[in-house]
Amino acid sequence: MNAFFTSLARGLDDLGRAGGLSSLPALLRAAALLRGLHSQLTLMVGQLHLPPGGRWLDEYMDETARLWDACLAVKVGLAAVERYCNAASCAAAALDDWLQDPSPLSTRQVMRAITASRREAMAAEEENRALSESKIAPLSLQLDERLLLRATDARLTGFNGFRGILYALHHASSLLLLILACGAVSCAAAGSPCAAEGCADAGGFMASIAMLQQRMAEEAEAGEPGIRMCEFRCARAAVEAAREEVERAAASGSKCEDGGVKDKVEELKAWLDVLRTGTEGLVCQLDDFLDDIVEGRKELSDLCSH
Repeated sequence: MNAFFTSLARGLDDLGRAGGLSSLPALLRAAALLRGLHSQLTLMVGQLHLPPGGRWLDEYMDETARLWDACLAVKVGLAAVERYCNAASCAAAALDDWLQDPSPLSTRQVMRAITASRREAMAAEEENRALSESKIAPLSLQLDERLLLRATDARLTGFNGFRGILYALHHASSLLLLILACGAVSCAAAGSPCAAEGCADAGGFMASIAMLQQRMAEEAEAGEPGIRMCEFRCARAAVEAAREEVERAAASGSKCEDGGVKDKVEELKAWLDVLRTGTEGLVCQLDDFLDDIVEGRKELSDLCSH
């Protein structure tokens, strides 16, 4: 059990040192940590000599059902980001055509494509805000300091320590899911920060959870509401920057001697490539985790039936 708690604290600390929590690399690390913690928990069941068909199995099933629902909601939010990425890619293609033929017709086509990508971005923000309210908020992912502190009380009691581990997993996974939801869905899902003082004083994984939650709350307060994913916001900003360069070039009747339009188009395509690759990787991580949940539930059910 000590190895589990040590691994949990180390994973959370590493995530906290990984840079902005709303960047795709951080979101990918959060998803990988979430999957790894669940796998460790499943492996430990065989070492704890738990009674077949006990209450512990019901608690595990309840927890994994919550994880399942949250991951599905995050995947829906990511689908909205992917739709925006496709729309912005069409704008990038129109910009490439404009560079070859900067005619008034090409300029109008660019503006139409950029307007379409704007609409898709606004739709993604609105859909994900509603998703946060309807699907994520009811899952009660906000951290409760009193329950978090209770994890150490239960570490050596309740199903040979399994209940304490499950408490720790519950709160760590809640925080990781909040990070994923804030980045990929809407920061409205983050809720209010955990009271860090009491948890931090307790040390161990609770201090790691409290510090990471405090960092997340600070980033949310410093940013704007909506989809917090850095790459999504940078891609949107790159579209607008390219639009401004095209308008300036069209007004002056040239392609801009300084190559401003071409530079902005290349920057846009670079951000879209990062956004597309990152979101696809995150969806794959979540799909693998959902497969792990199915396999873990079946494995533990079979263990109890035998």
